[in-house]
Amino acid sequence: MPTINRNKLYEKILGCWIGKSIGGTLGTPFEGKRELLDVKDFTSKSGQPLPNDDLDLQLIWLKALEDCGPLGVNASVLGEYWISYIPPHWNEYGIGKSNMKAGLLPPMSGDYDNPWKHSNGAWIRSEIWACCTPGCPELAAKYSFYDASADHGTGEGTYAELFTSALESAAFIESDRNRLINIGLSYIPSDCRVAKSINIALDGYKKGLDWKETRNLVLEDSGDLGWFQAPANVAFVIIGWLYGEGDFKKSLLTAVNCGDDTDCTAATLGSILGIINGAEKLPKDWKNHVGDNIITMAIDRGSWWNIPETCTGLTDRVMSMALQMLAANRTNVIISDKETSIGEADINRLTASDKYIEKLKNMNNALCFDFIHSSAELFYKDGVGVKAEQEISLEITIKNKLYDPRHLEVTYILPNGFTLVQGEKRITLSNQTDRTNGSVTFTVTYKAGNEVQSENRGIIQIVAQNRPTVILIPILFFGK
Repeated sequence: MPTINRNKLYEKILGCWIGKSIGGTLGTPFEGKRELLDVKDFTSKSGQPLPNDDLDLQLIWLKALEDCGPLGVNASVLGEYWISYIPPHWNEYGIGKSNMKAGLLPPMSGDYDNPWKHSNGAWIRSEIWACCTPGCPELAAKYSFYDASADHGTGEGTYAELFTSALESAAFIESDRNRLINIGLSYIPSDCRVAKSINIALDGYKKGLDWKETRNLVLEDSGDLGWFQAPANVAFVIIGWLYGEGDFKKSLLTAVNCGDDTDCTAATLGSILGIINGAEKLPKDWKNHVGDNIITMAIDRGSWWNIPETCTGLTDRVMSMALQMLAANRTNVIISDKETSIGEADINRLTASDKYIEKLKNMNNALCFDFIHSSAELFYKDGVGVKAEQEISLEITIKNKLYDPRHLEVTYILPNGFTLVQGEKRITLSNQTDRTNGSVTFTVTYKAGNEVQSENRGIIQIVAQNRPTVILIPILFFGK
């Protein structure tokens, strides 16, 4: 089992947040500039950081973990915290919240009518999951999907956060740059645009091109996606890391000088290098420039008073949560006062497992619900929009979470004016054995009336015999 020394873990978590603050402060004045830049140092006042949503949004995820516990956090919970504690309506932030307020749960809230689902809002807030799951990239990716799906659905923005969170989690026990990048790539589809852009950066470096030439190749390939999109900007992080040649300042400056979402690229790279090196090894003059304070800009301080005010205070609380996360999820990582001990087998296990890869292949925007004895997945086969007198179908999968088989009775509470065309009234749920996975999938088809409302709500009620918990699956269609 991998063993991480408690004090070294603390230094790495602190290094993550200080590195994040340094990078965000360095890059913020140039955010959105699309041309090649020539930044050589900070342009902000010395002694405090610039406010940056990349860091302070993650304070809300910490609150969710502290309020609900590691096993109580999922995409729906984070969606509710978005609405309650995060005021900005920028791009995907606003679209995701608008969709959730209309009744769409994650990941559909991030997919529906969202031209920004390939953008940068998710991967820039991946560090909380990595720091809470050190040495457990698969677990970090699990929580990152919960996070990203609220405002990026199944878009490239979500793949980007899977990549960064897995890489950052692995960086707590592995420091080799190339191995870390390959570990991160193993958690996203090899044919996605994020992976393609990263591989363009790797290939340019391998061929001996200078960083400007490699940047231009990334931009050319990403031209169809446009400005402020995840594939190119994640590649700029990699370019900074590759061409920085192990130097913290050179790495971050190279990432910033690629342009575009400069606060995000520098902040994420600062976090990665901060995890690898620890806070003590970060440049003292740059640490002094930003100090220890956290200055928030994107969270509702009026609704939450116990906010970490410094990177040190944030590290204290994240350190406590990391111990809870590792224990609650029954990981094999040990936090100890003993010296850090990492074997080659521990490193090999950082790459995505076959089980994860299979799950990744089947990733879709189905809505997931937990009903203790059973779980349910709802997939809108024909989307959520419906016209008058149109037939529209859903796919429901019920999975047995306990050992006993059971009979389920299904009742449909229809949206006004809708009729049921097809739907099971009674289903049998087997138990999980070597011969069956304990699940049943069925199709439900509705027909809209001659008039449809702007919002059409219904419920699928499923009652399990001799079980007190009733399965209630909310249905929502938007009228066209």
